[in-house]
Amino acid sequence: MSIENRVAIITGATGHLGSVTARRLADEGARLALFSTSTERLEKLVSDLGLPSDRYLTGAFDFTQHGAAQAAAAVVIEKYGRADILLNLVGGWTGGKSVVDSPEEDMSGMLNQHLWTTFYLAQAFVPHLVANRWGRIVVVSSPYATNPSANGAPYAAAKAAQEALVLGLAREVVGAGVTANVLQVRSIDANHERDRERTSKNASWTTPEEIAAAIMYLCSEDARVVNGARIPLYGGG
Repeated sequence: MSIENRVAIITGATGHLGSVTARRLADEGARLALFSTSTERLEKLVSDLGLPSDRYLTGAFDFTQHGAAQAAAAVVIEKYGRADILLNLVGGWTGGKSVVDSPEEDMSGMLNQHLWTTFYLAQAFVPHLVANRWGRIVVVSSPYATNPSANGAPYAAAKAAQEALVLGLAREVVGAGVTANVLQVRSIDANHERDRERTSKNASWTTPEEIAAAIMYLCSEDARVVNGARIPLYGGG
């Protein structure tokens, strides 16, 4: 792998997946830009990582808001002078109602959280990746994007839109040394329930460590030919 000194931007950094991924990247020598909506949780994450101040920065941003991604990019470029890896790990689910019964705010909320955050982040950071002639973009999605369930349309629609955006972006950066890929996860098994007691319900769940391992591969030189892929990480059943 060639991760050392790469500048990795992680949104949703204080979640289970974000913190595990931050640790993996830190162990490989990456410089980190850690973003979340909670300053307190970012401070705890940085304390847990134990990195010197020249290898991390933090910022509390709501990336559903126009301008937040550009502000975050400015902070990253000011400190590091470059950006190499963009990991949008912001999560969230709203659902449980039929399409007919779903309030408009459920759909708009999911589109904001998944589509618009990805759109804003891509516009803010991709030009820097292209300028480097090297970059990696990874988002975590769900099989519901391509196979929606009943009573989950807002989430499925938002994830489908997010995937279309990333896969379209992948075509636009061909030849630029940049890749953009999607990991599909059914459910993140933060408590490792599957490994403690496998059931028919949790057999297809994926641990943060397994997702982080896939992210690390996609960020490596070995994965430079993987672009525009939708990779399933839920086949353990």
